[in-house]
Amino acid sequence: MIDDWQQGGFGIYIHWPFCEAKCPYCDFNSHVSRNIDQAAWKTAYLSELKRYAEETQGRTVTSVFFGGGTPSLMNPDTVAAVIEEIKRLWPTANDLEITLEANPGSVEAGRFVAYRDGGVSRISMGIQALNDNDLKRLGRIHTVSEALAAFDVARNTFERVSFDLMYARQNQSLSDWEAELKQALTLSIDHLSLYQLTIEDGTAFGDRYAIGKLRGLPDEDLGADMFDMTQDICGSAGMPAYEVSNHASDSAQSRHNLIYWRYGDYLGIGPGAHGRLTQNGTRHATVCYSNPKRWLDAVSANSAEQSREKMNRADEATEFLLMGMRLREGIDLNRYTSLTQKPLDQRVIAHLTDIKMVVTSKHRLIVTDQGFRVLNSVISEMLNA
Repeated sequence: MIDDWQQGGFGIYIHWPFCEAKCPYCDFNSHVSRNIDQAAWKTAYLSELKRYAEETQGRTVTSVFFGGGTPSLMNPDTVAAVIEEIKRLWPTANDLEITLEANPGSVEAGRFVAYRDGGVSRISMGIQALNDNDLKRLGRIHTVSEALAAFDVARNTFERVSFDLMYARQNQSLSDWEAELKQALTLSIDHLSLYQLTIEDGTAFGDRYAIGKLRGLPDEDLGADMFDMTQDICGSAGMPAYEVSNHASDSAQSRHNLIYWRYGDYLGIGPGAHGRLTQNGTRHATVCYSNPKRWLDAVSANSAEQSREKMNRADEATEFLLMGMRLREGIDLNRYTSLTQKPLDQRVIAHLTDIKMVVTSKHRLIVTDQGFRVLNSVISEMLNA
């Protein structure tokens, strides 16, 4: 009998925690620092890879993802050394996907060829807006012209390129978003991550919102209209949503993110990185120390994980639903039953089917277009059954 994680695959996530500036909407573990000892970070990453390789011998790595922070601030030789070490320590898939997140500035664009030569095959660019005023509001340090120039370099350098855009921004109309989205789709793009701006506690935007100083955000109806229009426009352009916020042409889906959504195993390496690691049939949740210096010190002491906890069946069921129901392909009901030793409540499935939130097909439970508009509510109803 195969371990459950093998149905989702095995990947490696590398977290680079540094940025040039902290964006006001960002709640990721990112830090601004002018003095970074790149050699020390390379040594630490390589050390952690060796430690994890001892626990996961023989597994085939299908994807590597450099996230952050701003990984395009990493020295290319650091990235290349990490990739080389991964290939030395594990078997890798013939179509191994290696993604690096990049800011669309001229400095990062100048490194693209070096990243490609080091083994990166895919770039994910944080463009966020195609409007200079909104870029300033979002705290981005690039302009639209710089972003488009960097994208041209990336498109001509890498096999695959994705970029992020946010919608439902301050004072953005439905026609504004329509024009921006159509512009993005003219850029020979094969993957788009399209997120509705959310206001998170603990961010600069969260603080402003709490005191009534973040004005012009769209109401719920306009946000829903923007979501619906996004599905229509991208679908007509041959880039349907394969996940609630991600759109791609055929064969251009993010393989690394699919490991998360299909509930595979992945190593989380770097400050604040989370992982899922199955050992002897039991899945564990790993969390690394979030402070960069604390993490580096912990690596030296061979204890970079702040915690490693066994997950019970209820935890796994919750995560499997939270991840899998985001996908257009839905979840395998037999896999759910195998994970939890009991099937999903048929009364809840029947109710959600009656109100056209889900459909079932060949043992799969799939969220409908209507259900995707209220996905959190659909998942909540299943979890509370």
